[in-house]
Amino acid sequence: MPTPASPTAHGLRLRPFRAVRYDPETAGELSNVICPPYDDIGPSHARALRRRPHHLARILYSSEPHAAAGQLKRWMQRGVLVRDSTPALYVYQQQHGTRVVQRGVIGELDLSSGGSATVLPHEGVQAHVVGQRAAHMAGLRAQLEPLLLTYRAATASGSAVVDGVTKRPPLAVARIGRVTHSVWACTDRREQTVIARHLAGASALVADGHHRYAAGHRLSAEQPRGPWGQSLALLVDQATHPLQLTAIHRVVPGLEADKAAAAAADVMRVRPLPGGARLPKPGELVLTGAGHAWALTDPDPRSLDDALTGRPAAWRSLSAAVADHLLLDRAWSVPDLLGAIRHVHDARLAAASVAAPGRGVAVLLPAISEETVRTLAGSGVLLPRKTTSFGPKPAAGLVLRVLEES
Repeated sequence: MPTPASPTAHGLRLRPFRAVRYDPETAGELSNVICPPYDDIGPSHARALRRRPHHLARILYSSEPHAAAGQLKRWMQRGVLVRDSTPALYVYQQQHGTRVVQRGVIGELDLSSGGSATVLPHEGVQAHVVGQRAAHMAGLRAQLEPLLLTYRAATASGSAVVDGVTKRPPLAVARIGRVTHSVWACTDRREQTVIARHLAGASALVADGHHRYAAGHRLSAEQPRGPWGQSLALLVDQATHPLQLTAIHRVVPGLEADKAAAAAADVMRVRPLPGGARLPKPGELVLTGAGHAWALTDPDPRSLDDALTGRPAAWRSLSAAVADHLLLDRAWSVPDLLGAIRHVHDARLAAASVAAPGRGVAVLLPAISEETVRTLAGSGVLLPRKTTSFGPKPAAGLVLRVLEES
């Protein structure tokens, strides 16, 4: 029988490992030390969390990786964080009330299969952000939150094993808001092998963590024999527990609603919405601000061609590309600078933030399907940044990958 670390075919390889986890006896209640996903909280919330003793935000949001590494080392020396004695795959679940909203497996993902059709990124990255993520990981010698991947497998055998593991007492339980986060350790080698065979031959889509995924590849290339050939990852079966896919909306504080609508009319069809802002239909954008709303459709073909010069032809049908390049760049001349554009995941919050005069405008985008994202990624087309939001994302702090001393 092959070991779980040995691939049975060219495909996803998720290895058991000895995770580092909080010890509640020393760290206290887990709900008070784990962290929401990195991109889901703002700077003020992150600063508030960093004031809490032993909170993961103290190292996750540190701008000084070596200082954070010292903090991490001290926590391990004091027993705040402990390393599990047995290599395991970790079943992770999010539950809202009695409803399971996410279930998957955490392990060390071999990055050697990345760059092929096995692991598909779907969004472009910014080189300076990749550099920041790589420097943080290398300085810390740890990965504090897993990549989020959604996969499709030929059989359901592995998912059945995963579901069976959740019938046992959990290893750790914590709550963030109304969501319960639970972790189980799968240490049985036969179960690990079933999961390995289930993943072999499967393909995965990077749902969240593109910059960390690229940072892992950069570190692996710089240290071919080092520890960065693997990455902490959560794999979720799209057939049994599909992730939800929503759009990311644009808020532009520096625009006046009436002037933005007039300028948009030069490149698109603009129609007032007497009922106010609503979720856009496919092929439509909704512009709102100062109590008014407009539906934007039918981009002018020549203007769209000019705006997307040098971009993939498939971008012509992507609302994010139309919003970013035809409206924000061409029609409104909004610079791609920090603070000029805010990206908001909740359409209602985006619209509410610009409801009063002088607060700017929001551009609401329709969601695209996972099938569309996967098809484009499979053909090598990366989407514009901040096109999609897969969720729910995993919390950080329940399962850590901390490199052992060499």
